[in-house]
Amino acid sequence: FPLVHHCAMATRAVFENSSEIGVFAKLTNSYCLVGNGGSQNFYSTFQSELAEHIPVIHASIGGMRIVGRMVVGNKNGLLVPSTTRDNELKHLRNALPDKVKLMRIEEKLSALGNCVVANDHVALVHPDVDQNTEELIADVLGVEVFRQSIAKNVLVGSYCALSNQGCLVHPQTSVPEQKEISSLLQVPVCAGTVNRGSSAIGAGLVVNDWTAFTGMDTTSTELSVIESIFNLQDKEQASMVKDMQSSLIEDLL
Repeated sequence: FPLVHHCAMATRAVFENSSEIGVFAKLTNSYCLVGNGGSQNFYSTFQSELAEHIPVIHASIGGMRIVGRMVVGNKNGLLVPSTTRDNELKHLRNALPDKVKLMRIEEKLSALGNCVVANDHVALVHPDVDQNTEELIADVLGVEVFRQSIAKNVLVGSYCALSNQGCLVHPQTSVPEQKEISSLLQVPVCAGTVNRGSSAIGAGLVVNDWTAFTGMDTTSTELSVIESIFNLQDKEQASMVKDMQSSLIEDLL
């Protein structure tokens, strides 16, 4: 079966047999990291959508290809954990655009991608990250930092996907909490799922300001909600999506 399915501006992809593509990729407005290994198809999916605009970089962190869970970054910078080897750091420095700051940081919560979610202006972080880490996030990424949980989960990076256009959060995030997050981030927030009902939004979806990639298991309804909240669709689609969104929420309840 085809490994890629285009639907407006969101693309389905699979890493080997996994739909958890947010584990194996990191997407920003100025670069994209893709885990080493994986099929050529996975890399090509990103390459064909992004290569004209931003570099798509093969990478590993501490010898592991779960780059999406290990790093946090935006168009301004990239933070990697202390487990990153010198040769991996050098490779990233050579491959990233010159204006992107790169820093290796000491943080006990080393799966940075699970503990932090950021766009180009704001970051939400796990309540227990070091003060030093919080300051480095603010400095290297050029963002305002807020300690936050999402639907009682402290792993904000696992249960949230964020761009400068919008934010998709864990399906059990209450409406008051969505409003609170929206006022911190200054973007619209919507609760939803990926990969046919998975609440691990960060693991199943990567998004920037003009495109998104999501796991192969993602349903067309989920895809429409993604395209709506991240402002990736045509105007005609927008009204159809409103109906779908309400049906998706009803299904969850």
